[in-house]
Amino acid sequence: MALPDIFTKPVTEKLIERIDKLTAASLPLWGKMSVAQMLAHCCISYEYVYDNNHKPPGTFMKFILKMFVKNKVTSEEPYKRNSGTAPDFIIKGDRSFETEKGRLTEYIRRTQDLGFDFFDGKESHSFGKLTGQEWNNMFYKHLDHHLTQFGV
Repeated sequence: MALPDIFTKPVTEKLIERIDKLTAASLPLWGKMSVAQMLAHCCISYEYVYDNNHKPPGTFMKFILKMFVKNKVTSEEPYKRNSGTAPDFIIKGDRSFETEKGRLTEYIRRTQDLGFDFFDGKESHSFGKLTGQEWNNMFYKHLDHHLTQFGV
């Protein structure tokens, strides 16, 4: 079953509606992150694309990521609860709920505005060139997983 198309306005707005249901006091149904940490965690995927503030993996690590991680991240198969995460995605310390919520919402809207064609064939920080569908799956699946984690 195909995942919803994050490059369309209706899907983007539905995700933002779910984010808007969160409060600074929202608690996870599983896992250890606070809601503000989760929002910051979800921003990392977009920081890789837009902010270039994360060191890219070396040649060997990129090969390993492409061989063993890429399909898990870009397929339609949902993430399992409490699955591991890459070191860049681990958020330590407190974060501002409102700041992280605003950042994530902006990233989601920017991605939708740029659209499928912008991402189709675009180089990924960790996995090499991805199709537009792979980018869609990666973005949507990750957001859906964590919004579900917080009951929205």
